Amino acid sequence: MSKKVHFSELGLVNTREMFSKAVDGGYAIPAYNFNNLEQLQAIVTACAETSSPVILQVSKGARDYANSTMLRYMALGAVEMVREMGSNIPITLHLDHGDSLELCRSCVDSGFSSVMIDGSHLPYEENVKLTRQVVEYAHRFDVSVEGELGVLAGIEDEVQAEKSTYTRPDEVVDFVTKTGVDSLAISIGTSHGAYKFKVKPGEAPPNLRFDILAEIEKRLPRFPIVLHGASSVVQSYVELINQYGGRMEGAIGIPEDQLRKAAASAVCKINIDSDGRLAVTAKVREYLANHPGEFDPRKYLGAARKELVALIKHKNETVLGSAGKG
Repeated sequence: MSKKVHFSELGLVNTREMFSKAVDGGYAIPAYNFNNLEQLQAIVTACAETSSPVILQVSKGARDYANSTMLRYMALGAVEMVREMGSNIPITLHLDHGDSLELCRSCVDSGFSSVMIDGSHLPYEENVKLTRQVVEYAHRFDVSVEGELGVLAGIEDEVQAEKSTYTRPDEVVDFVTKTGVDSLAISIGTSHGAYKFKVKPGEAPPNLRFDILAEIEKRLPRFPIVLHGASSVVQSYVELINQYGGRMEGAIGIPEDQLRKAAASAVCKINIDSDGRLAVTAKVREYLANHPGEFDPRKYLGAARKELVALIKHKNETVLGSAGKG
């Protein structure tokens, strides 16, 4: 087992100050998932160039894929890379959808500055108990904790649910009070994965439940709210994937204007994973189709990285409103 390290040794910060500023400023902090070097490079490059604070988000599966020790030094390298670019944006390393106290403890011990414990699938009191246990451990090391109430439908990594259950506003104050969480992920109509809704051709996806969000904001004034499953599933990437041999018919996400509206309210963290996956996959497929003799990973992954930088800049500037807030 590798030695314990505090997140401050890696140049990371927890989410407390960035969330406070986001709530006051009417924008959301981007939480971008990554699985490999190129995705991480793209995220920190785009956020440094747009002067946006950023949450580097890692799922349980991504942590296993990258190796926990390797991940620590990737985070350290990302911080150093940003500093060498002349930027001083705050960077958080966050566990996305932690499923156990043991996993959350391991992430705290290995340098994460924020963890999420997802007990939303459990009975309410069990969710409260598990979340409180994580908070008690994480707060000993000044690590932020995100909890969740309500269930999002869809599939992404280990997270899977057939249908969503909206967050009940009458539970939020009790949950936050009993657990001591620093932020709360809610369910208002977003969904995991690239197939968020089943709509007919030409039909718009349903609106998010802003009435539920408004009621939660009323009951928890200035408390940091989080939206999971908030990729827009950019259609140009879906079309490119299908054009070059993919099969992604019916993939649809959250309209960007709805996300901007949410970011202007109590929502101060918006998770984006699928859009990044789509951008990378689309450009890799396109590059290899147009360069069939190429076998240098730097070429096709470099093209994907460049596209991901452009996507993240757009999200920061137009959707989340986080550009210039770093």
